[in-house]
Amino acid sequence: MSDDDGALAPGTVRWGELLAEAVGQLAAAGVAAADAEGRWIVEEVTGLDGAELVLGLDEPATARGVARLDALVARRVAGEPIQYVLGHWSFRHLDLLCDRRVLIPRPETEQVVEVALGELDRVLVGRPAGHRPVAVDLGTGSGAIALAVATERPGTDVWAVDRSADALAVARANLAGLGMAGTRVRLAEGSWFEGVPAELRGHVDLVVTNPPYVAASEELPASVADWEPVSALVPGPSGLEAYRAVLAEVRSWLAPGGAFVAEIGADQGAAVAALAEAAGLTGVRVLADHAGLDRTLVAVGPG
Repeated sequence: MSDDDGALAPGTVRWGELLAEAVGQLAAAGVAAADAEGRWIVEEVTGLDGAELVLGLDEPATARGVARLDALVARRVAGEPIQYVLGHWSFRHLDLLCDRRVLIPRPETEQVVEVALGELDRVLVGRPAGHRPVAVDLGTGSGAIALAVATERPGTDVWAVDRSADALAVARANLAGLGMAGTRVRLAEGSWFEGVPAELRGHVDLVVTNPPYVAASEELPASVADWEPVSALVPGPSGLEAYRAVLAEVRSWLAPGGAFVAEIGADQGAAVAALAEAAGLTGVRVLADHAGLDRTLVAVGPG
């Protein structure tokens, strides 16, 4: 609280002072974007952003708010990714719940979604009027890809599959926040196509996946290896195991001319392309991301 002259009562502190202190702690811990992350944490605690936060920085902090701010800053200083500290993260136009049960949504995957949407549009040009499109997201995790497809291509039936019950719990929470756009999304537990209803075999317009693709021998940054779920990162010794499993079945699930889109590691383009061609897919190509690295494999199902 403050007195009538604007002075703070003893034992209280303004949010602006706490923001400066948080930024200092983050910078001292080696956080590269300390200014931005300190602001995000204060925004999370206060519920204010933009101009509201600027005005609110002169306001006295509550005891509960100070305690929560201290806890969040301590977690970030300890190395926990900012996305998990905040508990949510943006993905395209979505704001997704994000915690240690799922991978952190990344900008590279947003680019994969852009390709997938373009492929779905291509497929639908050749479908009859009134066709009800079907998309399947294998290894959905937080639901990022599936929910982006559902919201950006309304009218599409989307199946989001994951073998992890924990991941599906996160996806379910994100789906609940989607409103009407989520009414055509179905979550299913299973390993790859095990979660897809048998009656959809041969009728899927788009299969999209961001599977585990890190080789067991590959060294990952501590911010990834120490925090994100290893089962969503490493499928086996080579890093290609998930692609082999999906590509062994995908041709039979795709409708004529349907599309297969997969996120891949930067050095996996040739290997995954060879697997796709061996699986009987056509039009196989590898696309680079904005950094110029191989990121997305695209292929077409049987004619």
